[in-house]
Amino acid sequence: MILSMTGFGKAVQVFNNKKITAEVKSLNSKQLDFGVRLSQNHREIEMELRNLVSKALMRGKIDLFVYCEPIDGATSGTINIPMLKQYKLQIEEMAHELNLPQPDDWYATLLRMPDALKTDAKATEADDEELKAVREVVAQATRQLIEFRSQEGKRLESFFEEKIAAIQALLDEVPRYEEPRTLKIKGRILDALSKIKEMDYDKNRFEQELIYYIEKLDITEEKIRLQNHLNYFLETMRSDEPGQGKKLGFISQEIGREVNTMGSKANQADLQNLVVRMKDHLEQIKEQVLNVL
Repeated sequence: MILSMTGFGKAVQVFNNKKITAEVKSLNSKQLDFGVRLSQNHREIEMELRNLVSKALMRGKIDLFVYCEPIDGATSGTINIPMLKQYKLQIEEMAHELNLPQPDDWYATLLRMPDALKTDAKATEADDEELKAVREVVAQATRQLIEFRSQEGKRLESFFEEKIAAIQALLDEVPRYEEPRTLKIKGRILDALSKIKEMDYDKNRFEQELIYYIEKLDITEEKIRLQNHLNYFLETMRSDEPGQGKKLGFISQEIGREVNTMGSKANQADLQNLVVRMKDHLEQIKEQVLNVL
């Protein structure tokens, strides 16, 4: 079963009048690209959280956000009245010196000033229990993201099965065009020879040369290899091995190589039409494989 690299997870936990929220999101990326945003009082466990999330998610462009907010009117800050007194005096002095009007709304003016709210360092400092709660909420959000990836992976798996089946159906059509193609090539060469007047040729040698020419256009090996690659793609996709995305990408490249060779050897409109349709399905596979973990 495959997993998508795209996903989102969110978890919330209440601890000591604080609501701790963790959000994890991931997008497709060739490597692990990790970004973290934590409040200052949780920075000490940043590396631990990075390791926890990266081990679980393996690959992708991952962003982790953890933030806290007070609940039920709880707050760790108080209005810094002495500081606001100083600001008011300075504003009044400035208005007098510059002959400016004083503010109409002192509340709005003063509360926007720096350090208008002072915080209690001890109240904001995270203890071991709060850090434990942060770890738990991050783990919950990560598990939710993995579930999201699993659901998206099922959709991708159905998509790949449909596209591989479409290529298989086109491959199964190839044999019915091969014998007419050979006869058409032979007839075209004989027709060209008949237009050359007063020319005689060794029919045995002609047959040998014709066989050599047709062997160069033979696509039997390409069909066998393409069939093997299609089977291997499905086998890999359905395996329990984690992180099949890169492997599926390599297999799709090999499928493309055999399809291209068949196209260059086709030398017949109907076969080339089949090849074009195979390429169309394959391009859709390659586009979606980039989203597989």
